[in-house]
Amino acid sequence: MSRYAQLSLEERCSIARLREAGQSIRQIAAALDRQPSTIARELKRNTGKQVGYRPAYAQAQAAARRWTGSRLERDDALRGSVLDRLAVGWSPEQVAGRLAREAGRAIISHETIYRFIYAQLKRTNITQWRLYLPRAKIKRGWRTKGGWPRSAGKTSIHDRPAHIATRDSPGHWEADCMLFSSPGPAVLIAHERHSRLTIAMPQTRIRADSVADSLAALLTTLAPPLRQSITFDNGGEFSKHQRLASQIGIKPYFCDPRAPWQKGGIENAIGRLRRDLPRKTDPTTLPAEHIDAILNAYNNTPRKCLGFKTPAETFNPLHFGCESTPVSSTGRRGFGAAAMINMDHSAQRQN
Repeated sequence: MSRYAQLSLEERCSIARLREAGQSIRQIAAALDRQPSTIARELKRNTGKQVGYRPAYAQAQAAARRWTGSRLERDDALRGSVLDRLAVGWSPEQVAGRLAREAGRAIISHETIYRFIYAQLKRTNITQWRLYLPRAKIKRGWRTKGGWPRSAGKTSIHDRPAHIATRDSPGHWEADCMLFSSPGPAVLIAHERHSRLTIAMPQTRIRADSVADSLAALLTTLAPPLRQSITFDNGGEFSKHQRLASQIGIKPYFCDPRAPWQKGGIENAIGRLRRDLPRKTDPTTLPAEHIDAILNAYNNTPRKCLGFKTPAETFNPLHFGCESTPVSSTGRRGFGAAAMINMDHSAQRQN
């Protein structure tokens, strides 16, 4: 028996001829080396009430049922729901996972969403379609990452306790600076490994003293169980790590030379934030409320690694489960602080 394939027009001509000759379904199937069920289904689906079974009519009916386009092209409601969520910064995987979580079943795969977006790019030549994707890339693929040597006197990431790598326990952070085209200004980003919560503070210039003080200001508002360790790359802006350790009692670790991927959480967070803070941005001209809104949206976007819960939903029980000083009591207006205040108020309203 040959492998299954769609019936051809020639085979349909043979079915019509043998059917008119009075052959049974099994006899037709044997003559065409097909399964009897294939012939029975063909006659049932493609026989017209007025014309009976005609090869050309059957071929046209089969072609009309065969759709080669994307599901998102056929389903207007689903396409609108997907594009609306992509437009606010969700990734295709987050969209697919959240839809499945809300419906209790799989609705669409993230691969289907990616293929739809890239098909639109290719067919329409409208590059704005790429802006629906978190990295806004024209073509799919991996990007290489660089780094610089690590000086002596720093604790290697390989000496970090093994349980930190599992992300099962909270209180372990990663930090890096988001740089821009114009030298000098930057945004200091801190990322909690367990909940994926991301907070930030602006830096007018990247100096080791100000970076250490800013990290201390961001993390000192948390209870000690929520600030146990922090991982850096080998940039000179983190050379005052000992001051940070003495101020808030957090243990610093450093990646290998040219291996920033070892702190992949913060690298991924910065990549996602680039959607709203491209390199051409001048962070000194942005009001604090604008970046607070960006962080608030990021922390309220569902993540696959959290079972499609949001970082805020994951972090809030930890934050309110510990005795910590309210973020607003510091009197400092950091980009991340206001976002955390928003989460505090939101959680209190829910309670």
